Amino acid sequence: MFDKILIANRGEIAVRVIRACLDLDIRTVAVYSDVDRTAPHVRHAHEAYGIGPAPAAESYLSIDKLLDVARRSGAQAIHPGYGFLAENPEFAEACAAAGIAFIGPPASAMRAMGDKVEARRRMIEAGVPVVPGTGAFRGTPDEALAEAEAIGFPVMVKAAAGGGGKGMRVVREPSELPAAVERARSEARSSFGDETVYLEKLVERPRHIEVQILFDGQGNGVHLGERECSIQRRHQKLVEETPSPVVSAEDRARLGELALAAGRAAGYVGAGTVEFLRGEDGAFYFMEVNARLQVEHPITEEVYGHDLVKAQIRIAAGESLRWTQDELVPNGHAIECRITAEDPSRNFMPCPGRIEALRVPTGPGIRDDSGVAPGYEIPIHYDPMIGKLIAHGRTREEAIRRMRRALDEYRIDGVTTNIPFLRRLLDHPEFVAGRLHTGFLEVHGEDLLRGSDPWLDEIAVVAASIHAYRARARAALSAAGGANEPRAGSRWLSLGRARMLGGSPR
Repeated sequence: MFDKILIANRGEIAVRVIRACLDLDIRTVAVYSDVDRTAPHVRHAHEAYGIGPAPAAESYLSIDKLLDVARRSGAQAIHPGYGFLAENPEFAEACAAAGIAFIGPPASAMRAMGDKVEARRRMIEAGVPVVPGTGAFRGTPDEALAEAEAIGFPVMVKAAAGGGGKGMRVVREPSELPAAVERARSEARSSFGDETVYLEKLVERPRHIEVQILFDGQGNGVHLGERECSIQRRHQKLVEETPSPVVSAEDRARLGELALAAGRAAGYVGAGTVEFLRGEDGAFYFMEVNARLQVEHPITEEVYGHDLVKAQIRIAAGESLRWTQDELVPNGHAIECRITAEDPSRNFMPCPGRIEALRVPTGPGIRDDSGVAPGYEIPIHYDPMIGKLIAHGRTREEAIRRMRRALDEYRIDGVTTNIPFLRRLLDHPEFVAGRLHTGFLEVHGEDLLRGSDPWLDEIAVVAASIHAYRARARAALSAAGGANEPRAGSRWLSLGRARMLGGSPR
C-alpha cells in the first residue's frame, strides 16, 4: 500500500479522496492555485503546495507542475479525481514515466474509450448494442446528408473526442444538417483539438442509465448496479439516483454483463462507468465509457456499502478485488442532488461569492460531500459546484422524503444557490412518479422556475408573525396607559425600561 498520495484536484472531490486516504492511514498531499490557498481541501491534507495562478491551464492542468510536487513531496501515487486531467492519457503516461502510480485506468483504455468512434467499433465487436450511426465522418455536406438519410432523421452530430455536451447538435430536418456539422466541428476543434465528428440516430425522450464497473489488474471485474441520471440540463447532470425506477432485476443483470463486456473490450483497470441510453421502447444502447470516478459515485456507495475511492487506491497498489459479483447486493435507494452556486431563474448563471454562513443538513440517511466552509470565496475560474447532497432510504419514497428534509435544512448565506429549485423538483409529480427522461427540464422547466421559494416563504411567515406580535403589544400598552412609552412592543424590553425608570413592570 502507498504511504503518500497526491490529489491532483480541488474542491469536494479532493476532500473526498483525502478522507479515503485517511481511512487507509495514507498521508496526503494537496495542490492549490492562488485563489484556492485557503480552500478546505488544502486544510484537510497533511501537506499542500501552490501550483500557480487561478486559470486551470496554469495550475491544475499543468502536468509538469503536478509531477514536480509529487517528486518534492515524495508522493508514490497521484489520484486525479474527476475533471481536469482525470481522463488525460498523456498524464497517465507521464506518471508512469516518472515512476509514480496513476490511480485510474491505463492510458490505452482512456484512448480507446475517449475516441467515441473507436469506442463504438469496439462495442460492436464485443456484442454491446449501440445506437445506429456512422464511423468517423470527414466528408462533404452532400455525403453527410446521404449518411443521415440512411440512418433516418432526426440525428445527432457528435464530436468523436467529445464529452459534457460539447460538439453535439440535434438535427431534425435535412436542411439543418450542413450548418450543424460545421458548428459541431468548430466546437470540437476549440474544445478538444480534434474536429472529427460522427452521426448517430437520435433516441427520442431517452433515459440516461449508467453502470458502475470495477476491474483489478488481474482481469477480475464486477459491476455495482445502475444509476439513473436523466435529470440534466444541457447534458450536465443535476440529480442522480440508484437503482433506476424502471430497471428490473433482470435488466440490471443484463446491463451489468454488457458493462463488463465493454470494460473488457477496453482493457479496463480501476473504477469506471459505462453509459447507456434507454429508449421509450425499453431498448438499451451503449453511449460511452467514462474512464474515471464519477461525480455521482456516493449513491452507489450508499446502496452497496463499499467505498469506491478506497477500492481505486487498493487496485492501483496491485491488490485484487475484495468482492465477488454474488456478494454485491443492493440495499435500499439513494438520491444525489448537486448543490451549485447558480441562479436557475437567470438561466443557471454562475454566482461566485463569499459564503457568509453555512448550515449543513444531518440526520438519518443524509450525507453531504462538499468542499466549502464559512468564509470560503467561491471563485469564478472553476465549476460552480459547491458539493453533493445524498439521501439514502429503504425505498425510493423514503429517500425522496429524506432529501426534501435535507434541502429544507440546508442554509448557505452569501451566494445564490440552486437549492430552492432542487426542492421544487423533488415535489414535482412527474419526478415523484419516476417518469423521467433527459428532456425533463425542457418540458417542466417553467413549472420548476415559477414555483415559490420555501426560504422566502419562511421569512415572510416569520416577518408577519413579528409584525402581528408587535401590533398586539402596542395595543396592550396603549390600553394600559403606556402609549407614550418609547418603542413599545417587546415584553422583555418593556420590563427592562420600567425598571430603569424606577417604575413597576406592566
